[in-house]
Amino acid sequence: MGRRLEGMSVLVTGGGSGIGEACVHRLTAKGAKVTLTGRRAEKIQTVAEKAGPNALAVPGDVTSAADRAAMIEAAVEFGGGLEVLVNSAANMYRGPVDELTEEGLQDIFSSNVIAPMLLTGLALPHLRERAGAVIFFGSVHTQRAFPGASPYAATKGALETLTGVLAAELGPQGVRVSCVRPGGVLTEINQRAGLMDDATAAARMASLGPAHAIGRPGTADEVAESVEYLAQAEWHTGAVLTIDGGLGLGVTNA
Repeated sequence: MGRRLEGMSVLVTGGGSGIGEACVHRLTAKGAKVTLTGRRAEKIQTVAEKAGPNALAVPGDVTSAADRAAMIEAAVEFGGGLEVLVNSAANMYRGPVDELTEEGLQDIFSSNVIAPMLLTGLALPHLRERAGAVIFFGSVHTQRAFPGASPYAATKGALETLTGVLAAELGPQGVRVSCVRPGGVLTEINQRAGLMDDATAAARMASLGPAHAIGRPGTADEVAESVEYLAQAEWHTGAVLTIDGGLGLGVTNA
């Protein structure tokens, strides 16, 4: 790998749970200075305390212009600059297409697509200085059609396409842009969307095991491992890195 994580300044949105939280723990453990953000102050503070002195919790909503500015400012101050932006924050909205509302669609595109685009633009001057990187998250929903998931799938498809466009746009400025496409991983966002308790959510995710070529769902830390790689890989840009245990292949292991 081209770079060392030790001392690297990273901003992780949606760092209070799921894959974002896993990224915080993995990157701080390797010595990165990680600023994590999220709407629930107590949640991200708990994550930061567990991660240790290399983590700084900054409450904020990525859909707020003022909060986005505060996130960038805090990360630059805490890390002495900014080298990596991990756009992990996202919401879930689903339902039959004839029952979707304009408000619901606007909300999910605002949080999942518009906010990370604007945050990336705000971070760009700092990323240029460090020849840094931007990381988005796609989804296996762009590879396999799950009925009722059209709003979420559409936002993730937008981010996967955006990755290539921004990589071409920002590459001459020294900034790399990549995207991680996770498969079946038990996260709070999926649990909330399905209104499931912990046991039900775990059972549902386990039931998807046969749909993975490897035979099991993944973990948030296994996805975070790819973020660790992308933060350091100086010749990786413009591509979607699939980390899904083969779920997108469409196989079924009886």
